[in-house]
Amino acid sequence: MEFAEPPEAAPISGLAVLEAALPNLPLSPGVYRMLDGKGDVLYVGKARAIRKRVTSYTQVARLPERLRRMVHETRRIEVITTASEAEALLLEANLIKRLRPRYNIVLRDDKTYPWLMVTDDHPYPQIAKHRGERRKGASYYGPFASVWAVNQTITALQRVFLLRTCRDTVFDTRDRPCLLHQIKRCSAPCVERISAEDYGALVHEAKQFLAGETPTIQKRLAAEMEAAAERLEFERAASLRDRIRGLTHIQGTSRINLEGVGDADVVALHMAAGQSCVQVFFFRGGRNNGNRPYFLTHSKSDISPEEVLGSFLGQLYDDLPPPPLVLLSHDVPDAPLIAEALAIKASRKVELHRPQRGEKRDIVAHAEINAREALERRLAESTAQAALLEGVQRLFDLPERPERIEVYDNSHIMGTNAYGAMIVGGPGGFAKSAYRKFAIKEAKPGDDFGMMREVLERRFGRALKEDPARTEPGWPDLVMIDGGVGQLSAVTEVMATLGLEDIPLVAIAKGVDRDAGREWFHMAGREAFQLPPRDPVLYYLQRLRDEAHRFVIGTHRAGRAKSLTKSELDDVPGVGPKVKRELLNHFGSARGVRQASETDLANCPGIGPALARRIHEHFHLGTGQAT
Repeated sequence: MEFAEPPEAAPISGLAVLEAALPNLPLSPGVYRMLDGKGDVLYVGKARAIRKRVTSYTQVARLPERLRRMVHETRRIEVITTASEAEALLLEANLIKRLRPRYNIVLRDDKTYPWLMVTDDHPYPQIAKHRGERRKGASYYGPFASVWAVNQTITALQRVFLLRTCRDTVFDTRDRPCLLHQIKRCSAPCVERISAEDYGALVHEAKQFLAGETPTIQKRLAAEMEAAAERLEFERAASLRDRIRGLTHIQGTSRINLEGVGDADVVALHMAAGQSCVQVFFFRGGRNNGNRPYFLTHSKSDISPEEVLGSFLGQLYDDLPPPPLVLLSHDVPDAPLIAEALAIKASRKVELHRPQRGEKRDIVAHAEINAREALERRLAESTAQAALLEGVQRLFDLPERPERIEVYDNSHIMGTNAYGAMIVGGPGGFAKSAYRKFAIKEAKPGDDFGMMREVLERRFGRALKEDPARTEPGWPDLVMIDGGVGQLSAVTEVMATLGLEDIPLVAIAKGVDRDAGREWFHMAGREAFQLPPRDPVLYYLQRLRDEAHRFVIGTHRAGRAKSLTKSELDDVPGVGPKVKRELLNHFGSARGVRQASETDLANCPGIGPALARRIHEHFHLGTGQAT
């Protein structure tokens, strides 16, 4: 990485930074990053020759307004050289998705894609949903746009190929067929109702189906059914008939398929009101694996649909294997370069194509309609959300419409496993990436006021330490807590101590009978008040409060479950998961380990004399017990 910044005597302006950096910039391909005075990345770009590309930014009069603002804010430039422009494009997409620069087109999507997994390392392979890293000994098919789409495929595989979905631990302990066998969705290999060879044939057919060879399978099943009927094996013929019907049903219910194309993605863009939505349809083996809308963040002007779609493709396939064919709604700039970069990632040829007629064009048009409708729904929701936030502004006498509302709640059982939580709401709905959990450390058990004080002290104490001038985004326009006058008083005291009295505080308390719709709102210097039960603003505030309650309850339950499964062996120095497993297998329980003598411990497999002494001393040092 090369680093350049102007000499101290140079005027502090973005243009001066770039002009001073130019002599030291390479002419090779690579990626450049524009940074502001605080070190935050403003923009990430790729170039065939970095120096020539950065030179174009010094011609400020020729730049669109968006890039003029970017140049004005630039205080430093960093570059990374690559072997080719295609590699620079891949790196650029990765950095944009990871750093989310303000002046780039950013795909804000942190969801992983579900896949269908077939375990190949078992005599009777299992089919299951899978997310995350792939493991050896399994085949993967996908991606699917949603869990619903992969569930539909699994149901089809059960109905047509009778494959098991149960875990290996369940499979190994069965002594009679389960309900899935009774409803003809499993061949019951767990109790040997089918041989390993015949089950393997079903698995092979299922993989053919996932590869798009449905007609071949259907013809073979039809021939087997006729042969079984001729041999008077009517039960087998009926079973084959049901499987053929299942395949026919799958083909009939799939609303849109891509004939003559095995693996492909359809990517269509619609832009309106300064916002963009890209709809992606995933086709694998000619089958529609579902579709998903993506909403992009970018400047509301100076950006063409072609530029948006080109930037989107790199980020889409940053963590997703590209298919051999990508059908597009618009011609993208640098299409050959993007195709080359995706081919490097896929280790095979990738074609970008904008169809003009025929079935492929019809499918792209269908995806465009979906993109337009998804964006229209989002814009309508944004309008309704804006109206609700304006209602919140009027209700609590806020100076402006709130862009960030933070809601806090606590949860514990008899003072144990106490947690606090913060959720965030705003114009875009719930901002789940901004949610925070707080394990209560200092407040006394059962002290709700103390717990709320601790949560607010930690949240805003850290915020002040990181941003004492309060110039960065992330500060709330309204803080709401689940509680009454007592909680409000505790929080008010904390905020006054921190010098944050200007942040509006509201406590929302349930009514006498804890009925929804009868909540009381408490604010400092104002009488407690209620809203009409059918008020939409009340319903919105209830949703915020309920979301905070849901999140903190989930956090509490996860912490409690973890504490319940914690073993006293976890605190023994030198005892890791493998040694712990050996000890528990040998002595039966942690209590058995604690009561064992040093000699008995040393006799445990994998436990030497030194570790046995350390374990024994951990439990008995200072107790007066002898070995």
